[in-house]
Amino acid sequence: MKKKRLIALLLVVVMAAAMLAGCGGSSKKPDDKIQISMYLWDRSMLKELSPWLEEQFPNIEFTFIQSFNTIEYYKDLLARGEEIPDIITCRRFSLNDAAPLADHLMDLSQTEVAGTFYSSYLEVNRETGGAIRWLPMCAEVDCTMANKDLFDQYGIPLPTNYEEFVAAIDAFEAVGIKGYQTDWDYDYTCLETMQGCAIPELMSLEGTQWRMAYESETEDHQVGLDDTVWPKVFEKYEQFLKDVRFQPGDEELRFSATMDPYFQGKTAMVRNTAALADNITQERGFNSVILPYFGETEQDNWLLTYPMCQLAVSKTVEQDEAKRKAVMEVLSAIFSEEGQKHVAAGTSVLSYNKEVNISSSPSLQYVQDCINSNHLYMRLASTEVFAISQNVGHKMMTGEYDAKAAYDAFNAQITNFKDPDAVDVMFTQETAYSNDFTDHGSAAASSLMNTIRSSMEADIAIGYSPVASTSIYAGDYTLQQAKWILTARNSVYLGEYTGEEVWRFMDWLVNVKEDGSNPIQHRNLMPVTSGLEYTVTEYERGKFRLEKVTVSGEPLDENATYNLMLVGADTFLEHETFCNCPMPADLKEKRQAYLVSDFSSQECMQEALEKTRQFLEPTEYVTILQGK
Repeated sequence: MKKKRLIALLLVVVMAAAMLAGCGGSSKKPDDKIQISMYLWDRSMLKELSPWLEEQFPNIEFTFIQSFNTIEYYKDLLARGEEIPDIITCRRFSLNDAAPLADHLMDLSQTEVAGTFYSSYLEVNRETGGAIRWLPMCAEVDCTMANKDLFDQYGIPLPTNYEEFVAAIDAFEAVGIKGYQTDWDYDYTCLETMQGCAIPELMSLEGTQWRMAYESETEDHQVGLDDTVWPKVFEKYEQFLKDVRFQPGDEELRFSATMDPYFQGKTAMVRNTAALADNITQERGFNSVILPYFGETEQDNWLLTYPMCQLAVSKTVEQDEAKRKAVMEVLSAIFSEEGQKHVAAGTSVLSYNKEVNISSSPSLQYVQDCINSNHLYMRLASTEVFAISQNVGHKMMTGEYDAKAAYDAFNAQITNFKDPDAVDVMFTQETAYSNDFTDHGSAAASSLMNTIRSSMEADIAIGYSPVASTSIYAGDYTLQQAKWILTARNSVYLGEYTGEEVWRFMDWLVNVKEDGSNPIQHRNLMPVTSGLEYTVTEYERGKFRLEKVTVSGEPLDENATYNLMLVGADTFLEHETFCNCPMPADLKEKRQAYLVSDFSSQECMQEALEKTRQFLEPTEYVTILQGK
């Protein structure tokens, strides 16, 4: 049953000593600072929000943790008897999933910060007893992105309803341009297109009543699909797939395979976000705009939105009045206009809060009517709905299911959901490794990187930080639990580099640049290496200087050739909104040729564990010195 407690997972959170003090017992350090621990679902919040909070609250000692983005993380944490951080955030969220956490979280319904929200958005998170334990952060808009310049070039009008949307697709297909395409491979694409094509039905009285019942279900009373709204959802989705001219094999399309033709003007419309539309307009030189999910008339058009994250507060905070007051002040700051801008970090968003004006994005100019009329649908995003949407959606795409068979399959799975990655024990870990970050790095991150490197038999490996989301515990692991150790599913590159090039990679990842740009700032953002050790001097808090690099204890030979494995994503490090530290152009050009296609860090880890049956022993990969 989906409410059953999963196989327990021992998760010792980063900087455990500080965190335990923050979660229970005294909230003060010897210097009288109140300690607050905060879990951040994405590393962009570590870069933008965390330094701003430290500046706003000098009387608070924060412990910021980046970890895996799922409610299941917290369920297993509590199942092991561990305490959760003081403030927690999660993007993949539903009240249905979060119900088992209710006894461990504060009721925020009567707080001042709750009073800053439009009530309609809070009601989605209200429990049957009236409590509200989760507050939604500003909303991302995820709908249809259109190349406006391409529409103008061919004299095709931007659609304003579903009939015109289909006509635009047909018009582009007639001139050899794909009218609509998206990355159907992913669970979120299946979920969002399935719900997006039928938002008027899902937002009807019957639809909202069903959702309330589903979000309030219990382990003893599972809620299946209703027989009024959901048959129409699958009928509409079946028609949608035909209208966008879905072709066999498209179900395997991923992001790059979808976006490259869009960038080249070979595809007119794709599913994506307002944030990406704005970035494309600025960086690619053509005008990308957001269109809604269309209904029969303009009045039936809706925007699909989801909070950048949901925030909750541990109930242990109530044990200390000074700490409770401090946490409420932190929440008020986060949900202020300035705070939400730091959370968004330049991303185009809409606010759920009154009197918070985040400038409307240029890409949203053609959906202002939806915004003004509050036609903002918040996606239903429980863990099981993600997985089932992908399973059933793909079978509709391949022709295995028609609308009726899809309804029956979805209904059967939603009342008896079983995640195949979370059922069978994959291996039993004999030794636990903490994710506490010391002057020699994180043992858990080192163990994980050593394990990943073993799958590729590379001489050395460099992981863009952070790598590990949790400590590694001793005990049984399912595949899902093993995946939770990783912070993200990152790209992998493998190829030959000189020692001089290896040094330059480390310089890029560690040293503060001449313009002041800093790739690290927080210690748990330092690169994690395997087969390679490095020494740095922390000459100012959060600022480091690379001093020495060795390979298996021997000095790095700048003239030697090494088989180097790189694991990571560049966006966080390179984007001007975040670290603003672009990779040297020659290294990036060489690295691109070494991309291991369709084989991420997650696949590397899984392949290695199938052989080793253990996370490998860690090494002291970094030495941090204090100095000038």
